[in-house]
Amino acid sequence: MTKKLIVIVSITLCVLTTLSIAEERILLSALNSMERVEQNGLFKGKGHAEIKSAQNEVESFQIIVSAPSDHLVITNVEISDLHGKNGALLSKDRIKLFREEYVRVWRASPRPELPPGLYADPLVPFINPLTGKPIVHKQQYRERWGEPIKTIGHEMYAMPFPVFSGQNQPIWFDVSVPDDTEPGVYTGKVTVTSENDISQTIEVSLTVWDFALPDTATMRTHFGTIPHADTYWKLGVNSERFRNIEMNYCDVFTEHRLTPPIPRSLLPQATDDGSLTITPERHAKLKEFLKKHRISEFEIPRIRYKKPLTDDREKIVRYLSDYMNYLKENGWAEGAFYYMHDEPNLPENYEHVSEYGKLVNEIAPGLKRLVVEQTYKEAPSWPEIDHAIDIWCPLWSFIHRESILEKVAHGDEVWSYSALTQRAPDYHPNYDKVKDLDPPYWHIDRPLANYRAPMWINWQYNITGLLYWTSVAANLDQWNIPAFTSFGRYLNGGGYLLYPGYPCGMDTAVSCIRLKNVRDGIEDFEYFAILEKIAGRDAVDKFVDRIAPNWWEFSKDSGDYSRARELIAEEIVRLK
Repeated sequence: MTKKLIVIVSITLCVLTTLSIAEERILLSALNSMERVEQNGLFKGKGHAEIKSAQNEVESFQIIVSAPSDHLVITNVEISDLHGKNGALLSKDRIKLFREEYVRVWRASPRPELPPGLYADPLVPFINPLTGKPIVHKQQYRERWGEPIKTIGHEMYAMPFPVFSGQNQPIWFDVSVPDDTEPGVYTGKVTVTSENDISQTIEVSLTVWDFALPDTATMRTHFGTIPHADTYWKLGVNSERFRNIEMNYCDVFTEHRLTPPIPRSLLPQATDDGSLTITPERHAKLKEFLKKHRISEFEIPRIRYKKPLTDDREKIVRYLSDYMNYLKENGWAEGAFYYMHDEPNLPENYEHVSEYGKLVNEIAPGLKRLVVEQTYKEAPSWPEIDHAIDIWCPLWSFIHRESILEKVAHGDEVWSYSALTQRAPDYHPNYDKVKDLDPPYWHIDRPLANYRAPMWINWQYNITGLLYWTSVAANLDQWNIPAFTSFGRYLNGGGYLLYPGYPCGMDTAVSCIRLKNVRDGIEDFEYFAILEKIAGRDAVDKFVDRIAPNWWEFSKDSGDYSRARELIAEEIVRLK
C-alpha cells in the first residue's frame, strides 16, 4: 500500500514539474494586427487572442513566442479548429500561419518616425501555397564519404526556428471567415512545442458578425505591374515559368483585395498600325482570369505613339476603337479606364493631356481617362485639363478637399496616390496650413496605422480609389537591403509590398505585415459602404471623423481603429 502511494505521488510531482518548465521556458502573448514587436524588446501583450470579423472577411492576430530564460528551438506551432455553439465550426484549414521575418533598416527613411533597426515585415508561410507542403529548411549531406554533397531545402523557411533567451518571435495568423459562417463566438487554442516536447497553449476567440463583405472590393485599386519581379528569377518575362509566377502574384493581389494587373500575355495583341489581334485561346484565358479575380474594372494598356498626336492619330484611333468594341462585345466596357498620363508637371504636358483627352473621348466616349495629377492647376496660366480627365489621382500631400468635392460633384472620380515622401507643393491652395505636415507615408520604419488610415481618409474626401506606384520594386535586395533610394534618400520598403518567394523555394510572392494592414483598411472601407447603404453617409462619418479627420491628422492608436470598426459592425447588425 505504501509503495503504491509513493508511485502516485511521484507521477503527480512529475506532471507539476513539466507544467512549471513549460511556463518558465515558453511564454506566449497575443497582439492585434497593427502592432510590431521588436526582436529583443519589451512589449505589452495579452494572455489570449481575440478577433472579430464579418463573414467573407480575413482577420489577423499575432502570437508572440518569447524565451524568458533558456534558448528554445520551436518545432511545431498549430492552431485547433474554432468551435462555436450548436456544433458550428470554423476549420483550422481556413487559418494560415506565417513566421514573421525581421529585415534590417540601415538608415532611416526621410522625415523619420521610427529609428533604424530590425523590423518584422515579410511573412514566411508555414505551408507553401503552391504545393500544400511545409517549406523544408536547407540541409546538405553526403550519402557516403567522398561522394558529392547533396543539398535539399531552402534558405528561408518557417519551421523549425530558434528563440534565444530574452528574444521574441512573432507568428502571424490569417483567419478566413467564409460567407456562410454562422454568427457567434468561436473558440480554440494555439499550441507551441519546443524540441524537447515542452508545449504551451494560448486561447483564441473569434466573434463572427451577421453580415458579409462583398466578393469584389468597393474601393478601386491600382498597385502597379508584376514583370519587374523577373529581376529576381531572371527567366525572361515571356518564359512559361515566369508567366506562371505572374499568375501566382495575381493570386496574392486578389487574396488581399487588390485588383491584380491583367497579364499582357492574356490581352489582345496590338499590331504596328494599332489594330488588335484577338485569338480564341487568349480570349478564353482572359475571360477566365477576370472571373477568377472578380475584376470589375478593365485597364486598357497605354499605346506607344509619336508626338505630336497628329503623327500617330490613325494608330490611336484604330487601337482604342478596336479595344472598346472588344470590351463592349464581352460586357467589360462599363468599368474600363485608360491610364492616359503620369504626373504632367509642365505646361506642355498639360497641353498634351488636353489634346489627348479630347481625342480619347472622340474615339471612345464613356471610356474613363485616368491622369495622375492633383485636382487644381499648378499655375493659373496653364491650359485647362478638366475636360480631359475623368479619374484624378492626387498625391496624398497634394490633396485639397474643396477642389476634390467639386470634381466629384461634376461626375469625376478621385483616387488617392502614394509615392516617396513629398509634402504639399507651394501651389497648394492651403499651403500655409499644410506645408509642414506629413501624410501617412508608406515605409517599413513607420507605424502600421500609416497603411490602414488612408482608406479611412479616402472616405472623408469621397475618394473611391487608391493608387500605389508599384508593389514590386526591382532595384533592390528586399530581403537584405530593403531600401529604395531616390536622390540619396533611403525609402525603406518604398515601392514594394511583396517579397520575391525564391528564397523560400516558391514561385510566387511573400506577403508582409504592411500589406495585411492595407487589406484591413480596404475591408474597413467595405464596412463604411455597407453602413452607408443602410443608414446614409452621416451614419458613417461620425465614426470616421474620430479616427481620420484629414490627410495630416489621423490616429496612430490601433485600439482606435478596432473600437470604431466594432461600433460600425454593431450598427450594421442592429439596423440590418
